[in-house]
Amino acid sequence: KMAADRLTNVYQAKLAEQAERYDDMVDYMKKVANMGADLSVEERNLLSVAYKNVIGARRASWRVLSSIEIKESERANDVEIPKVSLVKAYKGRVEKELDGVCDEILKIIKDALLPNAESAESKVFYYKM
Repeated sequence: KMAADRLTNVYQAKLAEQAERYDDMVDYMKKVANMGADLSVEERNLLSVAYKNVIGARRASWRVLSSIEIKESERANDVEIPKVSLVKAYKGRVEKELDGVCDEILKIIKDALLPNAESAESKVFYYKM
């Protein structure tokens, strides 16, 4: 049952990757990571790709919002609506998401992956993440 669950989640993660649904991919790989065994090379790579894309997308959003915030500040034309504060609030929401995702993967690495890492190669991979 455990092996079937693992294979199912890995397959679902690959499907999610093909569909470019990285939040889903993270969910599937989180389940695999928390199963209490070391990850294979393929599983490590899937986990890494999932988090890299989820974090990358939010970082890109943050950069876009930062540049809009600068442009709106230079205009300082908040007569109809408080644009700068709206942009700041939205950017804050993206920052919170980014913090949450980063905290989540760090916790998984510390609590599940490193304690179960069987090879030096695994440990190095997790520390580099």
